[in-house]
Amino acid sequence: MATLSCSADQLALLFGPNTTNAAGAAAYLCDQISTISNKFSDTAYAVDSTYLLFSAYLVFSMQLGFAMLCAGSVRAKNTMNIMLTNVLDAATGGLFYYLFGFAFAFGSPSNGFIGRHFFGLKDIPSPSFDYSSFLYQWAFAIAAAGITSGSIAERTQFVSYLIYSSFLTGFVYPIVSHWIWSPDGWASAFNTGNLLFGSGVIDFAGSGVVHLVGGIAGLWGAYIEGPRIGRFDHAGRSVALRGHSASLVVLGTFLLWFGWYGFNPGSFTKILSPYSSGSYYGQWSAVGRTAVTTTLAGSTAALTTLFGKRILSGHWNVTDVCNGLLGGFAAITSGCSVVEPWAAIICGFVAAVVLISCNKLAEKVKYDDPLEAAQLHGGCGAWGIIFTALFATEKYVNEVYPGKPGRPYGLFMGGGGRLLAAHVIQILVIVGWVSATMGPLFFVLHKLGLLRISAEDEMAGMDMTRHGGFAYIYHDEDDSQKAGIQLRKIEPRSTTPTQI
Repeated sequence: MATLSCSADQLALLFGPNTTNAAGAAAYLCDQISTISNKFSDTAYAVDSTYLLFSAYLVFSMQLGFAMLCAGSVRAKNTMNIMLTNVLDAATGGLFYYLFGFAFAFGSPSNGFIGRHFFGLKDIPSPSFDYSSFLYQWAFAIAAAGITSGSIAERTQFVSYLIYSSFLTGFVYPIVSHWIWSPDGWASAFNTGNLLFGSGVIDFAGSGVVHLVGGIAGLWGAYIEGPRIGRFDHAGRSVALRGHSASLVVLGTFLLWFGWYGFNPGSFTKILSPYSSGSYYGQWSAVGRTAVTTTLAGSTAALTTLFGKRILSGHWNVTDVCNGLLGGFAAITSGCSVVEPWAAIICGFVAAVVLISCNKLAEKVKYDDPLEAAQLHGGCGAWGIIFTALFATEKYVNEVYPGKPGRPYGLFMGGGGRLLAAHVIQILVIVGWVSATMGPLFFVLHKLGLLRISAEDEMAGMDMTRHGGFAYIYHDEDDSQKAGIQLRKIEPRSTTPTQI
């Protein structure tokens, strides 16, 4: 926001020779103008910080959505385990992102690969970042860890969750976010002095940075562990191990939908930015448009999945529809701010086709992911990156990423192929980086016997074997411990039938 300025010397000249104390009057007026200007600046900072904090709270609420979605998608005997891992993703991620992650991601000035400042939030607040920035970025980091936890559910030792979550949120994910979102990153669209293919990567809210990273990490974890016992029969045919609660799946989906309005529109990080002063149209309009494109993509993907799965399986399956909805959200996350609403419908439609196809491929190669996380976040996230390179509009790209006139935009919108080239590079580099870091980590854990639980524990369920009891109480406590009138069950005295 432009600030008001005042020069007492220049103002004094305007009073003329009849003013008794022109210099004093001018100084007084300038003081008042400066006070008003400071109030406007303070208000702008407060409005933008409040917007960012509220967005951070929305994104953090997605952790509850992840927890409910995961709990409903696993069998009842593993409910406590998966919910505990979601809690610890947030807690572990909070500590390691504070110590290392935020510095690796946004510690500026730095090189194009990794940040070098703000360890333990030292020198925060700064002209570029406040504490609200850390909170918002932390919520993104633990979202990536939550994606991975779903892929390896129902068969993973608890210590492995702690190790991979710390490593992912403290190092692997921050490096990728530095590349794409830091002004110093080698692929960042904000790095106007050194843009990849003259455009940089437009991954606005993280189809690649968050979803593809979490999906590829989960892919390696689930692949190295192998499928759950009973997921495929002796003939290699797929056996459905359905989650125990469709209600929790739907609850988690709606919570994630709600949180996505902080995930995508909140990625502007500020709302009080006019594109032309005094106009009704500004960044607040772009925030609203981003919420609309998010909604349309998810809704289209849900309906496409509904009818697609009906044709393939003959059922109207609510769980499949919920996954399709989330796949649409994961895909639109990259280009939500730079595409027209009609393009978001195309994004959601193709995302549903990608998800269904990835699930079919997973069955053929005997890959087991209880939440379809790698297929949903990895496959649909990759499509979202390509989609942005095809449909990003010139006007919106220049508004959201100012400072570089003539920036390339979507191929199908007349912007040439340079943005598409940058996005293909992004996909290849993210897949390579996550595979080179998380793949060896899961492999080492596997070789050390720290990754997968025993077959006996897996059959019995981790709630009983690892967490001291089931998440649900299936019967009343021992009646003998209760006071008051007691009812005793009468057992038959003879097992032979009475002759009549």
